[in-house]
Amino acid sequence: MESNRQKKIAGVLQKDLVDILQGAARGGGLTNIIISVTKVNVTVDLSVAKVYLSIFPHNKGKELLEGIQSNAPLIKHELAQRVKHQLRKVPSLTFFVDDSLEYIENIEKSLKREENPIKDPNLLEKRKKS
Repeated sequence: MESNRQKKIAGVLQKDLVDILQGAARGGGLTNIIISVTKVNVTVDLSVAKVYLSIFPHNKGKELLEGIQSNAPLIKHELAQRVKHQLRKVPSLTFFVDDSLEYIENIEKSLKREENPIKDPNLLEKRKKS
């Protein structure tokens, strides 16, 4: 359970990280790529922030995540400049790809196929055994 302080700091970090990452993508010449920060979790001691990114298109996600992770110190510095009047110390940033949208999309695709497990519950038994 997150405290109110953790939630407030996560909200501040999320808002500014979106601006930083999208600005860097536009400034770096990346076109047709959308980077959004879906969630930020801050630890209890406020020293580490887990940043979950949703990257579209999905196939570019891994290489963009590697680039973001390699530039994490620069991103943290830019973030510190933006939140210096709100936070005393900026937490360390760890980045992860949030693949929940892709997971939902796969579920929708499987439900649209002929073998819909909701319409035919016998298919679920078949899948459990295999």
